[in-house]
Amino acid sequence: MIEKVKKQVSELLNKDNSGHGMDHINRVLELSLKFAEKENANKDIVSLIALLHDVDDYKLFGMNNAENLTNTKKIMENCNVDKNTQEQVCLALSNIGYSKRLKGFCPTTLEGKIVSDADMCDALGANGILRVYTYSLKNGKPFFNKDIFPIEDISAEKYTRRCADSSVCHIFEKILKLKSLMLTESGKEEAKSRHQIIVDFLYHLFDEENVPEWTRYLNEYLKGNVK
Repeated sequence: MIEKVKKQVSELLNKDNSGHGMDHINRVLELSLKFAEKENANKDIVSLIALLHDVDDYKLFGMNNAENLTNTKKIMENCNVDKNTQEQVCLALSNIGYSKRLKGFCPTTLEGKIVSDADMCDALGANGILRVYTYSLKNGKPFFNKDIFPIEDISAEKYTRRCADSSVCHIFEKILKLKSLMLTESGKEEAKSRHQIIVDFLYHLFDEENVPEWTRYLNEYLKGNVK
């Protein structure tokens, strides 16, 4: 069953060049199973949630798909996933995603929390930097513009309706906030080191670009003086 689902997900996402393709799915799957082992979760449910977590992403397939989990339900039906499992997967997916967290939604099951953490961890670290750059490039945005600072305390509506002005702005507006959104001990442990990679990268970038005002901004952000 899992392999059938993976094959259909691959057919749907294999041409994605926005940072949400099968390379991302496979990393989230692997990390989710690592967390599931530590947290004693149902690995089959975790695997399905991980494989399907981007097949209805509003950025790729629109808000209607995202709200109705159209592709998720179709793939599970095609692969003869039993109704009880389908309900568990849909319940988790309806509450996974940064935009949903901004709206106050949060996974309630252990398996949903695990995949949420793994997905957010993949937005951190070295791969996180590459994914941000890939998404910005696809949307015609620069990696860094020293003249445009991030939007502070961005709302859920504004987040879903715009692409950040640069990769660095996106890092401040979202990526650096992910560590605090982890829901499992495994996620918290993994996110800590990946978060530091992002922070160290920014310090090096601002030093090499000779933009001390951005270094000061980062310092204030990390102190909690910038939302």
